[in-house]
Amino acid sequence: MSAPSAAQPAASGRRLRRSSGDPLERLVSGTGAMALAEIRKLSHDHVDVFTRSIQPLLWLFLFGSAMRHNRSLMVGTTDYRVYLAPGVMAQAAMFIAIFYGLAVIWERDVGQLQRLLATPLPRAAIVLGKAVGACVRAFVQAVLLLAVLAIAGIALRWSVAGVLGALAILMLGTAGFACMSMLLAAVVKDRERFMGIGQLITMPLFFASSALYPLAIMPAWLRTLARVNPLTYEVQGLRQMLSGVGAHGELWLDFVVVAGFSTATLLAATRTYPKAIL
Repeated sequence: MSAPSAAQPAASGRRLRRSSGDPLERLVSGTGAMALAEIRKLSHDHVDVFTRSIQPLLWLFLFGSAMRHNRSLMVGTTDYRVYLAPGVMAQAAMFIAIFYGLAVIWERDVGQLQRLLATPLPRAAIVLGKAVGACVRAFVQAVLLLAVLAIAGIALRWSVAGVLGALAILMLGTAGFACMSMLLAAVVKDRERFMGIGQLITMPLFFASSALYPLAIMPAWLRTLARVNPLTYEVQGLRQMLSGVGAHGELWLDFVVVAGFSTATLLAATRTYPKAIL
């Protein structure tokens, strides 16, 4: 991950001093400034995007091809790769988001976080802007993955509404996991410990979800964990919109759960973010 820059948010802070005191205007302006700074970092880090795209492709074309004809892993499709594609897309986005808190630790270590918190930018705008940065990375990676799926002839249900809806729920989930990562970074404050805890969180979230296999074949205790796992609902929403396979057609529930998770982590990260400098 490239080094974060505080120049753009600081410049926005000077503009905010001259703007009206409307909280919503300050929130929108601050979020836009932070998001622009994160997007500019991405524009200088093309290699990171492509290297991160390799992992979901390995899952899809190695693991997916090996298990391609395992009927117990397929629901509503004859090709396991069609079932697996939404799962690895969500997993790749989660991996981007969950380690986004490393930037917060880096900013604290070099003093940028202290300067950022001294600006009039609302704390929610800082957190939201950084979450948008994670969403942009996940969006670019998802588009690349969808392009590869189309070229490889994997029979997803291609429709404009389906693809846009899938990208929407993917962005919601990515924002939620990014905020959770910033919350964790504000508490842990050590890069090595953060990496270890991040791995400890991501692997159970991934395997205790419907990303690789349907809920029906899980043991009862694992199925219970999967039903309280926000990644499960994100994957189910993606799968229903991209392949037509879903959990009883309850797409609205998938969006509600993922949006609720993102809102809860945003509020918690906003409250905890200033403690990252202590």
